[in-house]
Amino acid sequence: MTIESNDAAPESTRPAIHTDGVPREQPQLPLVARADTVGSLLRDDAVVRAARRSSPADGALLNDAVRDAIRLQEEAGLDVITDGEVRRVSWAQTPRFVDAFTTAESRAGSGPLNWRGATEGRFGAANSGGRPAGYPAVVRRIATAPRTGDMTDEYAFLARYARARTKFTMAAPSYHRRYWSPAHSVAAYSSCEEYLAEVRDYLRSVVDRLVALGCDYIQLDAPNYGSLCDPDTRAALVADGRDPEAELAFDAALDGSLFDGVTGVTTALHVCRGNGPAGSWHSAGGYGAISAALFPKLAMDRLLLEYDSDRAGGFEPLADVSESTVVVLGLISTKSPRLEYEGDILARIAEATKFKPQADLALSTQCGFASVPVANPITPAGQRAKLDLVVRLARRVWS
Repeated sequence: MTIESNDAAPESTRPAIHTDGVPREQPQLPLVARADTVGSLLRDDAVVRAARRSSPADGALLNDAVRDAIRLQEEAGLDVITDGEVRRVSWAQTPRFVDAFTTAESRAGSGPLNWRGATEGRFGAANSGGRPAGYPAVVRRIATAPRTGDMTDEYAFLARYARARTKFTMAAPSYHRRYWSPAHSVAAYSSCEEYLAEVRDYLRSVVDRLVALGCDYIQLDAPNYGSLCDPDTRAALVADGRDPEAELAFDAALDGSLFDGVTGVTTALHVCRGNGPAGSWHSAGGYGAISAALFPKLAMDRLLLEYDSDRAGGFEPLADVSESTVVVLGLISTKSPRLEYEGDILARIAEATKFKPQADLALSTQCGFASVPVANPITPAGQRAKLDLVVRLARRVWS
């Protein structure tokens, strides 16, 4: 199956948002967001429980948590903010809103990922191997499955209360390979690629609703690409009869095609290396394993890359990124409570400019602070300090 991808469009400023039919004046915004954030923020236990229940009775608590997340990010001065993903039980939400998946017992814990690195502490969990629960499996067609809610509702609330530029994050179409089960999915689809095309079409309907709400920055999260940086994961895929290179080529075109014909929106993709319970991760290996095959083919305005540890390798792969794509350097770790030294981060940005002009770079945290309910081992004060550091250094480098 061939999927055509679109050419990347230049970044845009945010248009006026209409909420409940009322136009809102928006502040003047920078053309390129230099101080960025990936998505999730820390939540207290009560908010996590409310997100799990997701009942109308918890609405006020969750609304307050979103307003707190907005205030935190706006006070820090980030150029673009999220709702902290505080309403989510999982950062990847398609199974929540499309009744096409099941958690089959034979599916639980499956896959070639080697989760490790979980820590202990109040904001983490005891290290039990760092392995999150297994993935659900798609067992019904996405196109005809009942919808169990509207994924964009959380953005509508964010847009209503935010003064800063806002963005929406969601799992990339390609990420949904995680939900393909040869044992369970073939009753609904003839191939994984047919299934992924229907996922893309569903997510395009989400994109269209976001645009109608005034969203002008949409970020796809794709840990599946980060997995292919790890040689052990690649070897496990091959041993399982899969072709990583063919999947990579298909997936890059698939993700780009999501935004065909969309204008006035900054499109972005975050290549994650795993952000599981208590800061666990699943991928080690430089981006050079995927950069030549992937980066030039990703039709995105921004590429968010994690560079907070030696596991990511050097900056040489940035040379493979298209000239029209801004690279957001994830240099501030969300997996460690230690606050980075400003001089170290400035030196790394300077090193990156050897392979990508400074004008085509930006700065962010490496990932979210709480992609799953068991958050990373960072306190709220530490989280604020890291967000402040992103803003302070971005202003110093790009002002």
